[in-house]
Amino acid sequence: MSNNETMTVPGSADAEVLASDIERLGERLRQARQSIERVIFGQQAVIDQTLIALLSGGHVLLIGVPGLAKTRLVETLHVVLGLEERRVQCTPDLMPADILGSEVLEEEESGRRSFRFIPGPVFCQLLMADEVNRASPRTQSALLQAMQERRVTIAGRSHPLPEPFHVVATQNPLEQEGTYPLPEAQLDRFLLQIDIGYPDVEAERQMLIATTGLAEDKPRAVMTAPDLIAAQLLIRRIPVGKSVVEAILGLVRAGRPDAGGLAEVTRHVAWGPGPRASQALMLAVRARAALEGRLSPSVDDVLALAHPVLRHRMALNFAARADGVTLDSLIDRLCQPYA
Repeated sequence: MSNNETMTVPGSADAEVLASDIERLGERLRQARQSIERVIFGQQAVIDQTLIALLSGGHVLLIGVPGLAKTRLVETLHVVLGLEERRVQCTPDLMPADILGSEVLEEEESGRRSFRFIPGPVFCQLLMADEVNRASPRTQSALLQAMQERRVTIAGRSHPLPEPFHVVATQNPLEQEGTYPLPEAQLDRFLLQIDIGYPDVEAERQMLIATTGLAEDKPRAVMTAPDLIAAQLLIRRIPVGKSVVEAILGLVRAGRPDAGGLAEVTRHVAWGPGPRASQALMLAVRARAALEGRLSPSVDDVLALAHPVLRHRMALNFAARADGVTLDSLIDRLCQPYA
């Protein structure tokens, strides 16, 4: 989609219809939020960012220590959004066929032999890849085509995946033994990297009371898969102002060490975000505006989503480690001209 298309102002009649559709979507998303928050406590930013990624049609990488409800969040999303869910527990001995599926040779009563394709767990609408960095590079690469093209190729035959299709992968930042870091090409296919922290004391108190009794609250369905697809199409119709487009371009391009921009970037960044980061920000700011019931995004949306969009699309060099520079502090520096 070109910048001219994103900045096109619809006619008055179309604008009224679009505004009405966005308001209805905002109300539906408010109900979805409330349903998720019945079972996920103290993680409102994580819930919002995950919904933003799904509304944008993207994939999510959740990073956090054990016990922060990463798995529970995915299980809740599949109920609230009405998506068919599958889970893959990644281990070093997991094979690509364990995710994608395989062809088996069958013999009929007549003696005729033929191959039949047995779909793997990737053929769903919401795939959870638990501890994805424990899978071998060969198995990790099996997800590349699925995440980008929404189809897989087995024995030379292409098999389309269901719509919508989203991957939510989890990663434990503490345990590094027996893990395989995700390659840059795969990291770039995640729309957002969401870092999950500990809940505050009030949220943990509420969780303690709500989850240790005889019965727990259950999430309720608010949307269906067709509803989510319609919402994703609506998100792409939301107009984006020139100031927001320029902020996205300026922020992403400033993070590239060869762009001749900030001295800190040239000194400390090994590689920076590519055009896919700009596309991710463009979609995500629209989704955030819709999630909050607004008719168009602002520069504040760009700043709010800069970290989850950029942190996995940049890498620091040895000079940064020696100087004590972190990615979060560097992204904060990139955001300063727009704050």
